[in-house]
Amino acid sequence: MILDQLFILNKTPKAKSKTKSKDSEKPLRSVVKSISWRIVGTLDTVLISWLVTGHIALALSIGSIELITKMVLYFFHERIWNKIKWGK
Repeated sequence: MILDQLFILNKTPKAKSKTKSKDSEKPLRSVVKSISWRIVGTLDTVLISWLVTGHIALALSIGSIELITKMVLYFFHERIWNKIKWGK
């Protein structure tokens, strides 16, 4: 059933519109999603780093670097996926 939804194409052609699709996310939504996910991910990284190293200062520094880099990567990842029509 799920495979049917993935592989069966809609036979009726869609009218092309110059306006943005309602399925498309605005950049601000991607930013907010990035921030909320990074909070969860960074807390996880800090906890794991603390358990592995035994040093909270080192764990916090690892978490702070990871927070910035992965938030930027996630934002661009979301924007690229938003342009891909597959699965919409």
